[in-house]
Amino acid sequence: MFVHDWPVPANVGIAMTDRHGGASSSPYNSLNLGLHVGDAPEQVLANRGILANLLLLPSEPVWLEQVHGTHVLNLDTLDLACIAKDTPIADASYSRTAGRVCAVMTADCLPVLLCNQAGTEVAAAHAGWRGLCDGVIETTAAQFSSPMGELIAYLGPAIGPQKFEVGAEVKHAFCGLHLQAAECFIPSGGKFLADIIGLAKLRLSLLGITHIYSADICTVSSPEYFSYRRDKVTGRMASLIWLKS
Repeated sequence: MFVHDWPVPANVGIAMTDRHGGASSSPYNSLNLGLHVGDAPEQVLANRGILANLLLLPSEPVWLEQVHGTHVLNLDTLDLACIAKDTPIADASYSRTAGRVCAVMTADCLPVLLCNQAGTEVAAAHAGWRGLCDGVIETTAAQFSSPMGELIAYLGPAIGPQKFEVGAEVKHAFCGLHLQAAECFIPSGGKFLADIIGLAKLRLSLLGITHIYSADICTVSSPEYFSYRRDKVTGRMASLIWLKS
């Protein structure tokens, strides 16, 4: 489990997993939380149970079918019993109801957790480069009734700027929206090294969100974390946020 010293409102719970402490076998060893990656379903469900018990979660996290889009699922309007049967398609979730756990899964993409300083609203977003470019942070932040200046963002482990090689089309997509994004791309042999964490910080700051905390851990470089780019066949970590009461 990633250990942080970030300031978190008393009524908000957050957690970000690493790959340790679960029941799955190689190459998913051991705390794989993704049912969609080829691991035995019974092992994944066991891992989710381990996570729930470890964190004393108030309810089962609402797991999403993530498609690198921008759709945000409002957990307050949904029947959780129905969600348990059919995994909703979304790349973010939001709640202002105590006990509903927002969750996203990653293995190089950037997990973004948001809450307000009052501890009454929370959200989790899955930000791969496509979703980040298309506005998943903006659509997630738009769910909040609190002013942007009162939000707090927590950025989890993700692919680092020395490992994320992309084509010129990725740079052009971001820079076409914000010229400042050019600072997050370094030329590398005809391609570019992209800083997805820097890009997320830029998008957050442009919204007026200035309270930003980052793990600054590269999943590709660290064997403590699952990495799709490094291993191809691998598990998924989870980043979770919820209101306690």
